[in-house]
Amino acid sequence: MPSWTNTVREHYRWVIVAAGGMLGCVAIGALFSLPVLLRPIALDTGWSTTGISAAMTIAFAAMAVGSMAWGTLSDRIGPRAVVMAGSLLLIAGLALASLATSLLAFQLLFGAVVGLAAAAIFAPLMACVTGWFDTRRSLAVSLVSAGMGMAPLTMSPLAAWLVQGHDWRTTVQIIAAVVAAVMLPAALLIRRPPALAEAAAAQEAGAAHDHGMTVGQAVRSAPFLILVLTSFLTCATHSGPIFHTVSYAVTCGIPLMAAVSIYSLEGLAGMGGRLVFGLLGDRFGAARTLVLALLAQAVVVLGYVQARELGSFYTVAALFGFTYAGVMPLFAVIARENFPLRMMGTVIGGTAMASSVGMALGPVLGGLIFDATSSYTWLFIGAFALGIGSFLSALAFMRLPRRPLAAAMQG
Repeated sequence: MPSWTNTVREHYRWVIVAAGGMLGCVAIGALFSLPVLLRPIALDTGWSTTGISAAMTIAFAAMAVGSMAWGTLSDRIGPRAVVMAGSLLLIAGLALASLATSLLAFQLLFGAVVGLAAAAIFAPLMACVTGWFDTRRSLAVSLVSAGMGMAPLTMSPLAAWLVQGHDWRTTVQIIAAVVAAVMLPAALLIRRPPALAEAAAAQEAGAAHDHGMTVGQAVRSAPFLILVLTSFLTCATHSGPIFHTVSYAVTCGIPLMAAVSIYSLEGLAGMGGRLVFGLLGDRFGAARTLVLALLAQAVVVLGYVQARELGSFYTVAALFGFTYAGVMPLFAVIARENFPLRMMGTVIGGTAMASSVGMALGPVLGGLIFDATSSYTWLFIGAFALGIGSFLSALAFMRLPRRPLAAAMQG
């Protein structure tokens, strides 16, 4: 018969999952409101579309810089304080960006500040969730990721609806208010995993400190470096195709609204992918599932080369969205299985940093390829090559000598 404390923990871990999914949805949704507001901002301010779009590139760079730093800080002071700080910074960044009178100010506020704030949400939450679950871990992490994946289906339509009746500045201010109303209360629900909370209490009481793997040893280890490389290659594989899907479809003669629906289908299929791969990870192992999923991602992305009609676009988009979205939560699970819980924020922050760099790379390279060739064919061929690289990198990770599980589970 489990104790009352264990029963509370068993149920509260799902509260962490729900709060994490909500926090991720609103934070990522606020950031990705920019594509929806791009045209209204340009018409109102006269700023160039390229200059406004650059704010998103800056945001990805800020996320890359901030992910590991926020993750490490969450290891030290706990995830709730970091997520709360990120939420407040996100509110401030949005509110100030709505008042920007120059393009540079907007780029710094909506790009650097909002991007840095968003980085404070992902790695600490993922690290926190992995610590709360010894069973169903892949499913739990996938559910949090699915919450983040809801952003294009919730926050983006909200921004589109708001901007129809308000100017873009008021719209951004309302989004900031929504962030405050949702994220601040949700952040208060976040708790350290029980094992870390007990370890922190024991350390404060003067108990002996664990002398296992140090953070420095972890970030220099082959498993960490290969995991980071795999994360980078994985996101570099799908970032270009994701960003240029609509433009590519239009060049094939697909009407704009129909082309946008292809992008929406990718996102909807990704919801299913997160859940299915989470279940498969629990059943067959996260690392094995990741290897097979990365191979599938590489093969599927090549299907865009042959897509010309709307039906074929829908087919490839559904398969592509299912695979690329499904692989990402598995990185957090693999990190938890191979590194001590007490440094999860740092390790997952490192993979998130690499992911952000990969995501920033694809749109730029895709644009350069199209400008040089007037075609997206080589974008998808290049994505296929990167996808094979991520598959081989994940395969190399599996072939590394495994650390004993007991050592990996140390606080």
